[in-house]
This record gives sequence, structure tokens and C-alpha cells, in this order.
Amino acid sequence: MPRPAEPGRTALLTAGTRVAEDRGLRGLSINAVVEAAGMAKGTFYHHFPDRRSYVIALHRRYHDALAEVIGAQIAELPPGAERIRAGVTAYLDACLQTRGTKAFLAQSRTDTDLLDEVHARNQLVANSIEPDLREMGWADPGAVAHLLVAMVAEIALTELYGGRPREDLRAAAAELIDRPEN
Repeated sequence: MPRPAEPGRTALLTAGTRVAEDRGLRGLSINAVVEAAGMAKGTFYHHFPDRRSYVIALHRRYHDALAEVIGAQIAELPPGAERIRAGVTAYLDACLQTRGTKAFLAQSRTDTDLLDEVHARNQLVANSIEPDLREMGWADPGAVAHLLVAMVAEIALTELYGGRPREDLRAAAAELIDRPEN
């Protein structure tokens, strides 16, 4: 009879987030994860077939948690600029407060195991804000959404490395969001 995935899977993912925060994705070895979790290496392989699938699970878990925070902030808002601004603010604030942001936002862009995941997640977010941009009058909301995702990710990285919110960048992004093409 197979063992249930929980709580071992969760313990491994939690340990991996700590390791990624402390050592980055390059330092995220299976040995480091099981040591941080206080588990045997065999337990890791019970839950994950390899490092790649584990790193993907970590990345998804990180972004799913961010999505929950953002969703709670925008749930009651109608499509449009206010909803996008609220989502951007929630995302940026959460990135500053969430363990693993450096690894899962910055380093994941260059980790070959995560490139497809990063692109897929960015496309998912872009698709989710297209209706807002369409409501605002943008003629090509897909292209604008793609650029908005890239812009907000860059702001998040700037804030992360600076250790504080960049109100000037947030204000500039809000101004750009409010200016649909004519």
C-alpha cells in the first residue's frame, strides 16, 4: 500500500524553500534538501523522481502562494485598471515578504530546469490580465499584458535587491497601466 504524500512532501518542499533562500537554486541539491528536512534520501525519491521535478514543484508552490495572495486582493474588483493596480501591488508586496523570492523569481530565469515553467507562468498571468486591458481599451491586450508582466517582474527584482519598495517605480507602472493607447 503506497504511503500518503503528506506530510513528507510538504516537509521536503518547505525545506527546499529554506535551502533555496540560503543557497540559491544552484545550491539546491537533493542532499541539502533531505538534510534540511531531517529525512532520508529515499524519502525524497518516494515523492519526487528527480531534482528537476522537485524544483518545478517548488517553483509552482511559490507562485501558487503568490497567486492566492493576489487573488484575495482582486477578487471583488471589476475588470480594469484598479484591479490590475491592486494585483501588481499585492504581487510586489508579497515578493518582498516571501521566502525564496530571489531563487524563484531571479535565479529561475536562468535555471534550465525552470525555463519552461517560467514562460508558462508568465503566459498564465498575462492571459489573466488580458480581460482587464481589453476593458480599458487596449487594442492588443495580449502584447500589453506580456510587457506588463515583464515590467512588474523587473520592479520586483529591483525591490528585492534594494530590500524595500520602490515607490517611484510602482507609481510609474501605475501611470502606464492607466494610459491605454489612443
